[in-house]
Amino acid sequence: MTSVPGPPGLHRALKDDLHFPLAWGTSPVRDVRRWRRAARAKVEELLIVPGQDGTPYAPEYTAGPEADGYSRELVTVSLTRHTRVRGALLTPHGTGPFPAVLLLHDHGSRFDIGKEKCVRPWYDDTRLASAEEWAGRYSDGRFTGDELARRGYVVLCPDALGWGERGPLAYEQQQALASTLFHLGSSLAGLHAREDQRAAAFLAGLDRVDGRRVAAVGFSMGGYRAWQAAALSDHVAAAASVCWMTGLKEMLVPGNNTLRGQSAFHMLHPGLARYLDIPDVAGIAAPRPMLFLHGGLDALFPADGVRTAHDKLRAVWRAYGAEERLRLRTWPEYGHTFNAVMQDEVYAWLDRVL
Repeated sequence: MTSVPGPPGLHRALKDDLHFPLAWGTSPVRDVRRWRRAARAKVEELLIVPGQDGTPYAPEYTAGPEADGYSRELVTVSLTRHTRVRGALLTPHGTGPFPAVLLLHDHGSRFDIGKEKCVRPWYDDTRLASAEEWAGRYSDGRFTGDELARRGYVVLCPDALGWGERGPLAYEQQQALASTLFHLGSSLAGLHAREDQRAAAFLAGLDRVDGRRVAAVGFSMGGYRAWQAAALSDHVAAAASVCWMTGLKEMLVPGNNTLRGQSAFHMLHPGLARYLDIPDVAGIAAPRPMLFLHGGLDALFPADGVRTAHDKLRAVWRAYGAEERLRLRTWPEYGHTFNAVMQDEVYAWLDRVL
């Protein structure tokens, strides 16, 4: 795509109208804790999908074969009153309670696998080949969830709507799904956000987990979901986002994938841009520890957008006097990837902050 559809100049005029009046530094609220409450309330309002409704999780567990240093289970839980979701649950051998990671999978236009992008699927041989190919392409052959469990973390990785056992979608069906949910007074992005909130609370409440030491981790769309979960859930003590952070205006340029629709609807909250930029939402998680990693050759996130986002994030953590809790790093030589070097950075960081 080389141009933006619509009347000439309309796209630019609408972008120029975006001033993000509730952003930290723009908002009239000068106390950062009051700002956080106001910004979070606005995001909650615009998610459209209702919040906590007291639906019991009603977990059902299916034990899997033991692995080297950890046990494996499938767990099925009710994350909203309308959605029951299966996830992979890995638990280190030993005596808990353990720190834990809510591991959130990417988009990647690959829908036959979801949680299997992060956890080796011991339960489904038909998905194993796809999962191994995906891990080879984006994570140097490693399964992030299995690596984390071996390192002493309880790991929960659920399928998002449309992936794995909740799919598969065809690529062109995403827009129809999003449209249907909009017509029903809901939203695809809002549903993801609510389910991730609930998944974090479920994980933190497990007896095997130290509820004070739960992190959210993800790559690509999973990275978006990780910082969003930290912003919207008090159960997330820290978050690591790999290859998903930018300023909105800098992302909305001809040729960017976001303007094509389709995958964008998984991360589009209607009306939110009238109030907050993307990093403003992530900043709601401050002053908790946060890690953002990027590849300088990542075409999905232009360098100027990453710089804009990083500047905004620093300003919020600085307002708390907590800049040391925010880690921002870009590798000039990497593209859109979660390779072994970046994984090792995440693992070492988690060990420090949890």
